[in-house]
Amino acid sequence: MAKITNPFDIYKLLPQTNCGECALPNCLAFAAAVIQGRKNLTDCPYIKTEDKEQLASHIAIREDFSRASRENLEMLKSRIGDIDFSTKAAPLGAHIVSGKLAVKSLGKDFFIDTRGNVTSECHTHAWMTVPLLSYIVHSNGADITGRWVPFRELKDGSPMNPLFVQRGEKPLKKLIDGNSELLGDLISMFSGERADNTLFSSDIALSLYPLPKLPILICYWKPEGDMDSDLNIFFDASAEKHLHIETLFSLGVGLVMMFEKISREHS
Repeated sequence: MAKITNPFDIYKLLPQTNCGECALPNCLAFAAAVIQGRKNLTDCPYIKTEDKEQLASHIAIREDFSRASRENLEMLKSRIGDIDFSTKAAPLGAHIVSGKLAVKSLGKDFFIDTRGNVTSECHTHAWMTVPLLSYIVHSNGADITGRWVPFRELKDGSPMNPLFVQRGEKPLKKLIDGNSELLGDLISMFSGERADNTLFSSDIALSLYPLPKLPILICYWKPEGDMDSDLNIFFDASAEKHLHIETLFSLGVGLVMMFEKISREHS
């Protein structure tokens, strides 16, 4: 049996009742925690014993992910050296500064040298390094289409969408539910823009640019009557031309984690 790195392979074996006996809110969160090494299969009393024994040695836990992440970073850095910045800059929406490629992310310039080292005048978030380098290596320079699509409609996005909702959209909705001024703060902090909220009939719409040709749209619907609030994160339809789906997932979830940290520090 191959190594299991996808939470959905674990999720299929769970009762999917969201009983909470594992001390997590639902079965999908438990499956992700098992893959991340924060939970063991034995923490769910409903998985068959034979399944636990069979799967235990095949689950790629956090150490494997960390190693894979390091290997991916090193691979990307090694490929940066083969790229001609002078011809690559314009298609990426970037420019050259003192021999380095300057890529704007959330309103700030990040500088990448020919060895793949990333620097910035502001704090360089570790989760942003791989998307930045991956954008340089993999983007075909496709222009923004102006057509917004949810994560599930991107190429290969559907299988990962439940986890994207769980780790990206739901936490951000909870943040905004508790702090109605947060979206306004994000606009001022990260060069965001108020977007056309009539597009999806949302109460609030905000666009951000994590990468020059890879905008995201955050739409928030306020609670009304018996209806709870809601939130969706949309990508431009060209997003899959710039990053692989796994990197788009990491980019979206990484942004939300950064927003959570900012909210905690300013609360």
